[in-house]
Amino acid sequence: MAPGKGKEKKEEQVINLRPQVAEGENVFGVCHIFASFNDTFVHVMDLSGKQTICRVTGGMKVKDVAQRCKELGIIALHIQLRATGGNRTKTLGPGAQSALRALACSGMKIGRIEDWSISNKRKPTIVI
Repeated sequence: MAPGKGKEKKEEQVINLRPQVAEGENVFGVCHIFASFNDTFVHVMDLSGKQTICRVTGGMKVKDVAQRCKELGIIALHIQLRATGGNRTKTLGPGAQSALRALACSGMKIGRIEDWSISNKRKPTIVI
């Protein structure tokens, strides 16, 4: 057999995780911020909610969230804030404001800001 005969070169496809967009369009993600008085969780997903882009806990890591979103091509975020809620406190913890400020100062565009705190649940009663 002649050298090189029978061996074909296969082209490798490069997988690109960025969404396909036209120039000048904003690519949105959804950022869930859960802020209790002990800790702050930041969870960024795509608009469908099926793919997690970044999930971070703690205060100083929010800048890493913005950097990761920019690497993947997401330049705008819808914010959903959540407190502990239920029969506990319904006000946001102190980390929510600083997380939102860090996202805005890092150059991310902010779409909607919604409060998703659970406020209408009561303590369950025991029926005997």
